[in-house]
Amino acid sequence: MAPKKTILIIEDEPHIVLGLRDSLEFEGFRVLSAGKGREGIALARAENPDAIVLDLMLPDINGYAVCEELRRLNAVVPILMLTARSQEMDKIRGLDAGADDYVTKPFSVNELIARMRAIFRRAARQPGTPEVMAIGEAQVSFTAHTLVVRGHEQQLSFYEVELLRLLAERAGQPVSRDEILSKVWGLEAGPTNRTVDNFIVKLRKKIELHAEKPQHILTVYGFGYKLVP
Repeated sequence: MAPKKTILIIEDEPHIVLGLRDSLEFEGFRVLSAGKGREGIALARAENPDAIVLDLMLPDINGYAVCEELRRLNAVVPILMLTARSQEMDKIRGLDAGADDYVTKPFSVNELIARMRAIFRRAARQPGTPEVMAIGEAQVSFTAHTLVVRGHEQQLSFYEVELLRLLAERAGQPVSRDEILSKVWGLEAGPTNRTVDNFIVKLRKKIELHAEKPQHILTVYGFGYKLVP
């Protein structure tokens, strides 16, 4: 039997921790929790979790600082940030600090569990793409989660890598937004869900010579996206 995947929850609201713990353990995950940022960092260092759920507002140090330290400890572990804030700049700051994605409170436990399933389903997939791939002038390492363009290396988030990998598995073919949301995020499509589009914008800025006139990550209007390496 494969060992249980470990999820670390760094959250100071006991009722949220209890609800997440009960639901995640019922789904077969091993759950660790910490109510303070420093405690969470120490647990992450000691336990090396497979994924982290991180609250933005913590009693000792804020979630941005915690996220930056967690990212220094492990460049590739998926970090999902919980935030009660709805301002776009707060979300962008969290992503810039190293979070892979965010969920705004109040959130659906079922949605968060679906995201966790998608994370581990993608991690367990059969290899279908090379571990290093050239996209235009960029060299992408799917194992190291890095992107090198003209000698400059950048770190890629978990979702950036998995989105690119899915497009690479079907290079030259359109992939629908619905399929991307389902396979990478474990989410259902909706008219207001801009998750895929937001990540495409980020990837274009990193990969394309002119992000406003992409040559490699192309929009298939009314459907989705396709990768032309």
